[in-house]
Amino acid sequence: MSTLERSLAFFRPHHNELRKRLVKVFISIAVCTVCAYFFSEQIALFFIKPLFDASPLVYRMVYTNLPEAFLAYLKLSLLVGIIASFPVMLFQTWRFISPGLHDHEKKLAVTVVFWSSILFFSGAAFALFSVLPKMLSYFMSYAHPGLEPLPKLGKYLTFVARTVMAFGLSFQIPFLMVMSGKAGLVTAGYFRSKRLYFYAAIIFLAFLLSAGDFMATGLLSVPLFGLYEAGTFLTALFGKKRHDQEDDGSD
Repeated sequence: MSTLERSLAFFRPHHNELRKRLVKVFISIAVCTVCAYFFSEQIALFFIKPLFDASPLVYRMVYTNLPEAFLAYLKLSLLVGIIASFPVMLFQTWRFISPGLHDHEKKLAVTVVFWSSILFFSGAAFALFSVLPKMLSYFMSYAHPGLEPLPKLGKYLTFVARTVMAFGLSFQIPFLMVMSGKAGLVTAGYFRSKRLYFYAAIIFLAFLLSAGDFMATGLLSVPLFGLYEAGTFLTALFGKKRHDQEDDGSD
């Protein structure tokens, strides 16, 4: 048996397991997407309402291509399906790596899935109910009777969905910091000493996630700075607990 054949034989069980987990993730996304599509009009109206509230001059949406409305609802349903499937993605990731974990690591993985999901949906809610209305009010402040805004349905829904997902993913920052600290990869002192570099990286990340919109970049960067400091504090707190436990064990 050649080296390549031995390598394929070694990785084949893991490949099959990974494929099984990916299939379940895709099924979850498909089911959530189909369910969201049945309510796509109501979901779209829910997302559009903050825009109507931002300016009395905006009272309707437009679309310029015949299939644009259908494609906008389809894309919105897919994005909602991906967001709704986020806990399933985390759970299937855990199931994939759990055979190689110890019992206490498996319990920690359940905690990881729970808190990561909570942070993701908290970030999405923060974007939808706090950040988005402020952004829309600012953008609509340029509208006046001589300058009528005509927002396109597809682009607006994409903008909202992208903003919600960007904040949901960004809220994972403190969680990832704590997990890296608990794994012993870094310490809170490292995060403190490299604060300015991480701040610059946060601004760059916010710029990319907001697709180059400076207003959105600022609104996303400020809470991320706070989350970074919270992650630094929690990393130090959990690191201290881990060292105390190790000291007790050595005694």
